[in-house]
Amino acid sequence: MNRNSILQIGPDLVEVSTYIPQDSYFGRPYIDRDEIRDAPGVHRNIHGGFENADTRFNFYFPAIEVYGGRMFQPMEGGHAGHENIFGEGPVAEISGGMAMAFRMGGYMVESNCGHIGDDIDERAGPDPTLYGYRAAIESARLSRHLAKQIYGAEPANGYVYGGSGGGRRSPACIEYGSGVYTGALPYHGGGNIADHGTRSRVRSEQPVHFGLMFNVRRLLGNRLPGVIDAMQPGGSGNPFEGLTVHQREELANLYRLGFPRGAEFMMSQPFGQIWLWTSIADMLLEEDEDYFSGFWSKSGYIGHDEPQWVKPDLIDTEVSVKRVLTARDLKENPEFADAAIQAAAYPAIFIATLNHTLDLPMALEVDLPAGGYRQGASVYMQSGAARGRRLYAMAEASDMLFCDGRGEANLERLTGVVPGDRVRIDNRAFLAYCYYYKYHLSEEPICDFLRVDGQPIFPQHDVPLASPLMGVPYSGQFDGKVMWIHATHDTSLWPPQGLSYHRAVEHAQGKAGLRDSFRIRWTENAEHTPPNMVPPQPNRSGANWLVNSQGIIEQSLADLIDWVENGVEPAGTSFAFVDGKIVLPPDAAERGGIQPVVHIASPAGGELKTKVGENVELMASAEAPSGGKIIAVEWDFDGKGVYPLSNDIAAGQSHLEARGQHVFDAPGIYFPSVRVTAHRDGDLGAKQRRLENVASVRLVVS
Repeated sequence: MNRNSILQIGPDLVEVSTYIPQDSYFGRPYIDRDEIRDAPGVHRNIHGGFENADTRFNFYFPAIEVYGGRMFQPMEGGHAGHENIFGEGPVAEISGGMAMAFRMGGYMVESNCGHIGDDIDERAGPDPTLYGYRAAIESARLSRHLAKQIYGAEPANGYVYGGSGGGRRSPACIEYGSGVYTGALPYHGGGNIADHGTRSRVRSEQPVHFGLMFNVRRLLGNRLPGVIDAMQPGGSGNPFEGLTVHQREELANLYRLGFPRGAEFMMSQPFGQIWLWTSIADMLLEEDEDYFSGFWSKSGYIGHDEPQWVKPDLIDTEVSVKRVLTARDLKENPEFADAAIQAAAYPAIFIATLNHTLDLPMALEVDLPAGGYRQGASVYMQSGAARGRRLYAMAEASDMLFCDGRGEANLERLTGVVPGDRVRIDNRAFLAYCYYYKYHLSEEPICDFLRVDGQPIFPQHDVPLASPLMGVPYSGQFDGKVMWIHATHDTSLWPPQGLSYHRAVEHAQGKAGLRDSFRIRWTENAEHTPPNMVPPQPNRSGANWLVNSQGIIEQSLADLIDWVENGVEPAGTSFAFVDGKIVLPPDAAERGGIQPVVHIASPAGGELKTKVGENVELMASAEAPSGGKIIAVEWDFDGKGVYPLSNDIAAGQSHLEARGQHVFDAPGIYFPSVRVTAHRDGDLGAKQRRLENVASVRLVVS
């Protein structure tokens, strides 16, 4: 490829002086970087922002030979705030990044969504329209202005997509960006619905329900492993066995609200959920003070009426800081190599890596008294340079607290804190949050078990508003096409959240509009994040029971393009929603979608038995829907998720049966798994658009 082919008009001739923002909030655009780069393919990188605003953008224009007239705009998860994560780094690696955009014939747009880090634009204040869509849309409009200069014409089509918080904001972009976008692919998102044009913040029930997940983890303590075991393949299927009445009630309520069955292990390893608490706790305390004080002082509230469920876990103490640790310390110092410390430090290390801030102080070590529940506790600086700063404990291990917070506290973390500084540790707010769900009911039917004759059982407060950085509620009103992807085992946005946009589109456009412009696809056995980001269980890695959904996302993006540009209607997934859970048909033809359906033959109850040295043979069946072809069958017998054994596959098969064999050399409980991969074109050597599913059984080796 000619490296200079991209320089059709030369970098010094690209101009933004004639661009007039359609949104009057934004000042004149400026460019502070314009250069040619070679990886992952020859492209032109243009970075800049808008005057009098915190909005920043990053554009990646590939060589003319690979450009197909499309614009792609991935939206960052969480609260966003960065314009440099899809070009390179861990997010680019797991989400396709600009390499995927180039493969699909487009240039890529990144926006920080109007703010820097977790802080708001001081001039705009808490305006959710700016952070939800306006900054992203204005950045995309400017990219079209530059694309016309570079390629001779603006892109014919624009596609916006993203997961988690990006699944929150990408629908808003197509709803309010008519003429900029023709298709959207939100995945692993969710939220409430309001009429088009709303300026309100999101009023989401999912953060409310996270409190119940934390409560179940707290209450179960050392009984949680038994619950996990009961719900794994070959388990009893009864997670309530051996629990107290209160533990049973709280766990049952968790399932009723949609926590995915089979993902109970993730209760022991919260990541995005506990990060969200640290980022909104101050806001909840400010906007819902009546609840947090009433929980401990008023009749009808657990903390007042039944304090035995919370008082044993109370912490309210002031201690001295022993030392402060950076993410680099936690990642590289062998002193912290202990598995328990690394598991607790993982969220802090990942966030620091994501934001290129490994040297930012993220944790402190203190002498805490024995007892009490530390995760989620307020970490309030009482002296020193950081006096008055409040953070919250994402995790704890060995008297170390791994911290995050809101706004400036998020940007500064523990900067300025030194040994000897005094800090107050207080978890009263977090313990109240553990029962938040009872007192903050949404109108969604999944909350009806907490009502009698339509009346709430407990005193009620408004469902809290999310951070303004999460944007505005869905309206379901848009021009173009939307493909929605959700995961059956998503513990960050539970499966009921996958139904919200379906309702929004039907409300705004009717059944005809729903049929003509919207599809939903379910990814079975997938989490909010890739398997390699899921902490391992003692006898199972994440890849032993979960699949990587990126191939399904990329294929669905290709199908969305085909739908928008060629009118080829994509297959959706058939499903039922019963008792708080998604139920998928066991047959591929009935289920639809694009993911293969996989089963392993097992006896009643799903538990197999063998002895050390005996040959174990398992039989799997698999079928690919929607014209796909199976390209790989792999076996993982020891739970490490490596899948070292594979079957020879003849090209062109959409249905097959396969055998896997293994001899165990040590006793124990194992979960042999088969991973089946399909591909739309049946390419046995395909690296992208690999469509995975997995099935497991329990094997007891004596």
